[in-house]
Amino acid sequence: MDEKKRILNRVYLLYFTMGVFGLLIFLKVIYIQAVEGEYWRQLARQANLRHETIEAMRGNIYADDNRLLATSIPIYEIRMDVKTIEENVFREGVNALALRLSQQFGDKSHGQYLAELNQARRNGERYFLIRRNVSHSQLEALRQFPIFRLGRFRGGLIVVERTRRVMPNRTLAARTIGYKREGVYVGLEGAYRDVLQGTRGKRLMQRTTGGDWIPINDENEIQPENGKDIVTTININIQDIVENALLNQLKESGAAFGTAIVMEVSTGKIKAISNLTRNEEGGFVESLNYAIGESAEPGSTFKLASMIALLEDGKVKPEDIVHTGNGEILFSDRIMRDARPEGFGSITVQNVFEVSSNVGISKLVHQAYRTNPGRFIELIRSMGLGQPLGIEISGEGMPFISEPGTPSWSRVSLPWMSIGYEVSFTPLQMIAFYNAVANGGKMMKPMFVQEIRQTGETLKRFQPQILNSSIASKATLRKVHEMMVGVVENGTARNIHTPQYKIAGKTGTVQVADAGRGYRDADGRLSYRSSFVGYFPADQPAFSCIVVIHDPVGYIFTGGQIAAPVFREIADRIFATHLRIPLEIAPEIYQAALPSFRNARIEDLRKVYAAFDARFTANAREGWANAISNGDTVNFFERQFIENLVPDVTGMSLGNALYLLENSGLRVRFTGRGNVRQQSLRPGTRIVSGSQILIELN
Repeated sequence: MDEKKRILNRVYLLYFTMGVFGLLIFLKVIYIQAVEGEYWRQLARQANLRHETIEAMRGNIYADDNRLLATSIPIYEIRMDVKTIEENVFREGVNALALRLSQQFGDKSHGQYLAELNQARRNGERYFLIRRNVSHSQLEALRQFPIFRLGRFRGGLIVVERTRRVMPNRTLAARTIGYKREGVYVGLEGAYRDVLQGTRGKRLMQRTTGGDWIPINDENEIQPENGKDIVTTININIQDIVENALLNQLKESGAAFGTAIVMEVSTGKIKAISNLTRNEEGGFVESLNYAIGESAEPGSTFKLASMIALLEDGKVKPEDIVHTGNGEILFSDRIMRDARPEGFGSITVQNVFEVSSNVGISKLVHQAYRTNPGRFIELIRSMGLGQPLGIEISGEGMPFISEPGTPSWSRVSLPWMSIGYEVSFTPLQMIAFYNAVANGGKMMKPMFVQEIRQTGETLKRFQPQILNSSIASKATLRKVHEMMVGVVENGTARNIHTPQYKIAGKTGTVQVADAGRGYRDADGRLSYRSSFVGYFPADQPAFSCIVVIHDPVGYIFTGGQIAAPVFREIADRIFATHLRIPLEIAPEIYQAALPSFRNARIEDLRKVYAAFDARFTANAREGWANAISNGDTVNFFERQFIENLVPDVTGMSLGNALYLLENSGLRVRFTGRGNVRQQSLRPGTRIVSGSQILIELN
């Protein structure tokens, strides 16, 4: 009996314990549900749901005539929820879908696509990748494919939209326009980042059993707000002129890099800026913005500042005689030499500047300021030199002027500074200084952006800014103006003199110091930087320009020989195309007849030839034609394009070629810029719908 009671007590104890344990579990469940429920639900949501950031469409960057310099185009990543498609829908449509995908993209065969889709179905994939970098037109075609045409839920089509930044004009002003480098935007893209980038959106994503994250809905939870547009001061035509002129000289001279800038005199607007660096393959790319970022010794172009100081302080007059002797002068323990070995003898101050006599300039500055060099520095700084320009693009190089009493100052600093050593400026800072002379003494802040827009409406318009209202007196400016005209007509840049218009400017040639080796490289060779800076037309200045070319190879290396011809080519073309010169002068500058065209719109041809008062024959009012010029007469030959045959687009602009080819059912790829030079599909051959054609632009 006692044994039975003991057993029952144990059973009761066990039941009681289990009851208490069950009660505790029940209470815990109630506690979790009522008290901690929201906490655990939040953890579950975090584990299986997340918000993905959607980048807004960046604003466009436009040239001064509203042509695109940079834009964002939508590209799509196509994925497929293979698992949730009904069995009969998948089975009946997968073969046709694989065939259409193969035809559309041409990257895999029909069989490869079919095998991959079937394997994805067996694996139960919810986020199967079909293809990346799909264009909008391809996406529209995909939406009509078998299975996909059923939509997001029945057809499993998942579209992930992204954007890609492109520059329609390729390398033109690329470093100044800017791009993303190591996750950071540079150039105008970086300077106006907050304006261009817009506001990001959010999309709710869910994690599948396979670990992939897929959007829950086609629509975003928070729609991104597109960025605003900026309109720059860059002129595409002038930019093209500048880049080609600089590129040709860099190739011919074997130089390491070069930069050129064109500025509008009255406003400070930068109309063109090119920075070209030789790469390992021997070509040239826009990789570093030397124009803005590199502060270096300017050499003889700084002599303008020295001459303004002397004239402004009443130390010299243009007609004064300077005895330069045999082209050598000793300052302390260093000899100053002229580029001309025998020297220039006794010449006027005007001639000293025109022939760029180192001895003459340094002698004048040393005599005037040797007992008070601080006065010379004060005058230089009063011209606006020595301070950064404060432009919006980051990375502006800091100007440097050696000062008495500092470690950089020595007994020969004053004479060497007078000819452009022991000072350093960026090319942009130097052109701003010369532009001030052309602008009657007003130093303008270089201007890169003139408007901010949104959906075509101007939100903000920027006005030109004056950094220094007067760098010198009107009398001094008139004198140095005549000196700079004399440089081109009688001095170191007389090789670029033209009877058609006047150029005012100054050549510069400076030996470049190599850290640790002085002015010679490892092979003992001297390295030079050649420059020319000035403005044109000199009697009514419209544009200023600077050209700097670093380390040309060979015996031709001076600013007059290397940089000045680039300036002249730029000035000629701008003068002929932008300054409304009389037609009888233009052919003398270009030395070319009226152009002929292939495959151009007749209405465009009429406008072009009418501007030259050319006689032309054209019976048709619209359509396409070839134009053949003969003297001042032009004959039009109408072109016909036959449906279903590949059209001949050679000679056309890219826009016209794309219009014709895409409307013919061809997919177009292109390389280069300009007009069409050749096409991969022979004209007149029958078109296979969806075929791809490559066109090369010159």
